[in-house]
Amino acid sequence: MKVVFKFVITLVVLLVLYFSFWPVSVSPQAWQAPPPVPLEGDYAANDLLSDLQAIPLDGLHGPEAVIDDGNGTAYTATHDGWVLRWEAEAVSPIPERWVDLGGRPLGMAFDADGSLWVANAYTGLQKVTPTGDVTLELESVDGVRLGFADDLDITSSGIIYLSDASTKFSPVEFGGTLEASLLDVNEQGMHGRVIEYSIATGEARVVMDGLTFANGVAISEDESFFYVAETGKYRLWRYWLSGENAGQSEVVIDNMPGFPDNIHTGRDGRFWLGFTSPRSEPLDALAAYPALRKAMQRLPASVRPNVQVYAHIVIIDSAGQIVRSFQDPNKQYEASTGAWETDNYVYVGSLTAPVLARYTKAQLGL
Repeated sequence: MKVVFKFVITLVVLLVLYFSFWPVSVSPQAWQAPPPVPLEGDYAANDLLSDLQAIPLDGLHGPEAVIDDGNGTAYTATHDGWVLRWEAEAVSPIPERWVDLGGRPLGMAFDADGSLWVANAYTGLQKVTPTGDVTLELESVDGVRLGFADDLDITSSGIIYLSDASTKFSPVEFGGTLEASLLDVNEQGMHGRVIEYSIATGEARVVMDGLTFANGVAISEDESFFYVAETGKYRLWRYWLSGENAGQSEVVIDNMPGFPDNIHTGRDGRFWLGFTSPRSEPLDALAAYPALRKAMQRLPASVRPNVQVYAHIVIIDSAGQIVRSFQDPNKQYEASTGAWETDNYVYVGSLTAPVLARYTKAQLGL
């Protein structure tokens, strides 16, 4: 009996020491999480995303972003490093492999000359010519390496706005994009920034910083501002590019029901934004207790807060109002990242899914 008692005491002491002192990568900061947002009103629950057309990805997975070139060809970038392309309006599209970028390509946009620019989380800002030649155009800004190139958009004059989600938690060093993003959100260290890059001159500068996981970027139709999603704080920012407020930023939506991810400019000046996951109750409950969040990081990955399966996309107008909300409570599609609108369809990307989701505009009531 004494042996068993000593064993139990020793085990308890070791567990206390482990959860108190075992080194982890995060140094959590205290913050005040906003109250949870119920799925009602602007976010009223529905199942409009449950009946999806699943488009195969030639054995690849994670079609994180979707765009088209304006000439009928759609593109997506996968977790495996490949960019795929297909006929956007085809009844039964079959994406084909176009170019292997390596790393983890995320956000993409075309410039006026038809070149594809890619935010590659592992390498930086890449350029792909129409013939498929790949160059790395930007690796660092102000002496700080791009830790997690995430999303971008391009003005008609060739200015790129690129989000660097985290200068601390690089996917290369911390186990991949999902793992690094979870660390950054847990820490709340405000390591995210937005970079302005000139295609013509190659000059770059930071225009926003201090963001908790800077994510989706979309420029308005009139190019007077861009939106940027701050994933870790569930909010959307506007940065003014022209007018009397040029160079200033403001929070447009301060409390959202999930982790905002990609945002794209759609038709009629509206924006499509995706939530990768609903918010995490444990993370919100422990927001003001950094020591407990640090101890939580010592738990096995299988029991720590992670992405929850619940696809959710919203349309936002230029004033920052939620216009429509589309959801999948039946969990037919995982880790929705954002949406892209074509003439007849809406494509929804995913961080991890083995297929790309597509819906007709008619079934979404558009």
